Amino acid sequence: MSTTGLDVFDRTLHVTNSWLDEIMAELGPDRHVAWHVLSAVLHAVRDRLPPELAVHLGAQLPLLVRGAYYDQWHFISEPDRDRSLEHFLDRVGQGLKNIRPVNRAEAVQVVFRVLSQYLDEGQIAKVWDSLPHEVRALWPLASH
Repeated sequence: MSTTGLDVFDRTLHVTNSWLDEIMAELGPDRHVAWHVLSAVLHAVRDRLPPELAVHLGAQLPLLVRGAYYDQWHFISEPDRDRSLEHFLDRVGQGLKNIRPVNRAEAVQVVFRVLSQYLDEGQIAKVWDSLPHEVRALWPLASH
């Protein structure tokens, strides 16, 4: 039975809820927290990618998640120049400041595992290759 009456919306709700369920399985049973974790990590990744790659990654996300991904994005020709892990984790932390405390590095690893499970392996490899080495350590890939 359709929840919304439109297959595209029902599908994105289903897939998004699957992603959130996986995040909650590792970080605790709070959907609100899971949504903030997903959004915060995606924003931190997006802001470190070249614009073309950021757009390609966004195109692979479920419609509902894609909306969160692009929320407050300002197109710039250069990704964030501060390539340190601490700066990356601080960016994630900004998105987590209005929820219960969550370990930032653990949140990043959980979201990276979800992305690796659901997105195209080639796209994930391109994103991984463009991230700073310290951030890559939180996203181990079998092929690298």
